[in-house]
Amino acid sequence: MLERPARTLPRSAAGFWIVAAAFTAVMSLGTAPSPLYPLYQQAYGFSSVTVTIVFAAYAVGVLGSLFLVGHLSDQLGRRRMLLAALVTAAASAVVFIVSPELPGLILARLLSGVAVGMVTSTGVAALAELDAVARPGRGGRRAAVVGTAANLGGLGLGPLVAGVLADLAPWPLHLPYLVHLVALLVAAALLALVPETVRRPDPRPPYRPQRAAVPPGLRRQFAAAAVAAFVAFALFGLFAALGSAFVGATLGSPSHTLGGLSTTATFGTAALVQALVRDPSGRWAGPLGAAAVPVGLAVVVAAAWWPSLPLFLAGEVAVGAGVGLMFSGAVRVVASGAAPENRAEAVAGLFLTAYLGLTLPVLGLGVATQYASPPVVLTVYAGLAALLAVAAGRSVRHARP
Repeated sequence: MLERPARTLPRSAAGFWIVAAAFTAVMSLGTAPSPLYPLYQQAYGFSSVTVTIVFAAYAVGVLGSLFLVGHLSDQLGRRRMLLAALVTAAASAVVFIVSPELPGLILARLLSGVAVGMVTSTGVAALAELDAVARPGRGGRRAAVVGTAANLGGLGLGPLVAGVLADLAPWPLHLPYLVHLVALLVAAALLALVPETVRRPDPRPPYRPQRAAVPPGLRRQFAAAAVAAFVAFALFGLFAALGSAFVGATLGSPSHTLGGLSTTATFGTAALVQALVRDPSGRWAGPLGAAAVPVGLAVVVAAAWWPSLPLFLAGEVAVGAGVGLMFSGAVRVVASGAAPENRAEAVAGLFLTAYLGLTLPVLGLGVATQYASPPVVLTVYAGLAALLAVAAGRSVRHARP
């Protein structure tokens, strides 16, 4: 780490919030297209399968970036990696604006995913280090809360901003990305004010991707946590990829703002509960979340069969709380159970499983909607997710380090 003279304290305090804003801007772009998918379907004739393929491109970008470049800020510096993430996200926004057809949309989603993968681990580490400099001895709680708010809160903010702009402003398939582009460029310019918190090693170690491995003594815990993470991200993917279209087609609401709110409710509630949870071992957070998920899914399914937007949103809030607790519990179980020398690899393995949950089930969901009505597909999907959530909750509760 770099030496931290007293003059860096004001810069670190300001830098903390600049990094938080940059982190939020990148994450927000990652979900901004969610309420706009019905517009793409109308304009270009996309099917629900096409929409899920576009969403899967984002998940592939995140996953590849997490394992190939996300860890390089330890060698290259936090600020340099944050700038690379912002530039990549800005390139994504430009592609969204200039090429809204399917090839451009897939490329834009892939670039957005790469940027999210770059900023996720880098932003969390930078916030913790800047907070430690600006407020020494405070325990890092603020960094954890702000990091969670920037991460999941940013994912929840994007659909709401895009939905409001699509309803109230012109150029609905362009203006939301232009607004994000401006925010990303401003954040990139402000990074010049952020002090670097990492001393680059000399000589630089050889490049290798982030390893993902399960320590032998953690296999039972990891299996339980991995199922919880898979289910949590499968439900994130459900509402991010198809939530807006479901609100429009099944619940009969033409509002893109409400369509965006259907995604915001899930991510925003997940961010809130993760920020409030104090469960270092993850032993009660996971099981409690697993109990909340079936309740929320039951409400969502009821709203699908007996169309009610308030009921649908209430169910999403419950699901968001449940998946937020499930995922935070899964991470804590793995992180607290692994030895320090294996922790990064174990957590990376958990994220690999989580992003498979974000990709594979949603692709299957998109295909299923071609052969059955949305309420039927949602009921089956929700039933399977609820069963897996309950099983994961029981396993996490009984697993021992």
